Amino acid sequence: MKSKLLIKLFFIAIILFGAGWLTFFKPTKLGLDLKGGVYVVLEAKPDAGIKLDDGAMNRLIEVLDRRINGLGVAESVVQRAGSDRVIIELPGISNTEDAINMIGKTALMEFKIMNEDGTLGETLLTGGALKKADVSYDNLGRPQIQFEMTGEGAQTFAKITRENIGKRLAITLDGTVQTAPSINSEIPSGNGVITGNYTVEEAKATSTLLNAGALPVKAEIIETRTVGASLGDESIAQSEKAALVAMALIGIFMIIFYRLPGVIADLALLSFGLITFGTLNFIDATLTLPGIAGLILSAGMAVDANVIIFERIKEELRLGNSVRGSIDAGFSKGFASIFDSNVTTLIITTILFVFGTGSVKGFAVTLTIGVIASMFTAITITKAFLQLFVTIFKLEKPELFGVRG
Repeated sequence: MKSKLLIKLFFIAIILFGAGWLTFFKPTKLGLDLKGGVYVVLEAKPDAGIKLDDGAMNRLIEVLDRRINGLGVAESVVQRAGSDRVIIELPGISNTEDAINMIGKTALMEFKIMNEDGTLGETLLTGGALKKADVSYDNLGRPQIQFEMTGEGAQTFAKITRENIGKRLAITLDGTVQTAPSINSEIPSGNGVITGNYTVEEAKATSTLLNAGALPVKAEIIETRTVGASLGDESIAQSEKAALVAMALIGIFMIIFYRLPGVIADLALLSFGLITFGTLNFIDATLTLPGIAGLILSAGMAVDANVIIFERIKEELRLGNSVRGSIDAGFSKGFASIFDSNVTTLIITTILFVFGTGSVKGFAVTLTIGVIASMFTAITITKAFLQLFVTIFKLEKPELFGVRG
């Protein structure tokens, strides 16, 4: 019995150590409502011959998401709103104007033959054949954009250069000629560079746009809003204050009514907090105000699970059963109620995640993690701690459990 208990406590200690490290040493990502940033609404405007259907909107969201990831905004939100609008949230963005400009650009890359009079011929190849683009530097240290074609694109590029030796090949971005070098020989590799009077920032931005791809439909920015970080600071401060007061009141209540189990419940509640925040940081989840609400709700469920178990233990003790037997019976009888209520909640959070958007999904994720953590702490950690005090430290008086002997 003792050896099994010690092994269980050892694994619990490892879990709590890892959760504690993730909680305190890995920063929690904050959403737009807590960190501040930029809120943008785009409206799709299809050109002639382009049908604005679900497929086009999904491709638009995919391209926008790749562009924003190129900005380094890992906790961004890109979601569809209605039939033709996309909402974008960019927490912590410092250069708002550049971000907004990049979101709305077309980034259409085309290869055309330039005639002797400077006019351009028909499009021979587009950026759809591009595999990747990176910033590189020429012999004088000037930034340029180095690109690589896909296998099929390289074949087409080789054919274009083979059939147009001696002519100039113009590379355009959104209809503007970036460079027009002379074709001296066939280029079978599909690699090339785009030169121009780029700054390093412009070259990086352009390569990001090319890697993300062109927008499948035209999208206009119809609303932008800057959210100040002061709102987030105030919300976080109020949430922390409310959490501390709530935990203190709950801790006192549990100790008064349940004595020793109440102390253990307080330790389990702290474990719940470490595991929940550690998990959120591990999966790089973004914490928002609805997410905080989900955490508070799941913390209440964690306390409720302990109350159910302790009441069962007290009932067994009043029947004259031993402390050890009452603990086993209390957990056994309380498990069904705890499991049913938590599974019901998980079904609801699954529905919210599947059919919800944005902050609703955030609420569902944090509540799901909190519910699973509450079940683990109530059923595993609380029981292990109780067995530790009873088996190792011999604290077996019914009075310690709030029952008169």
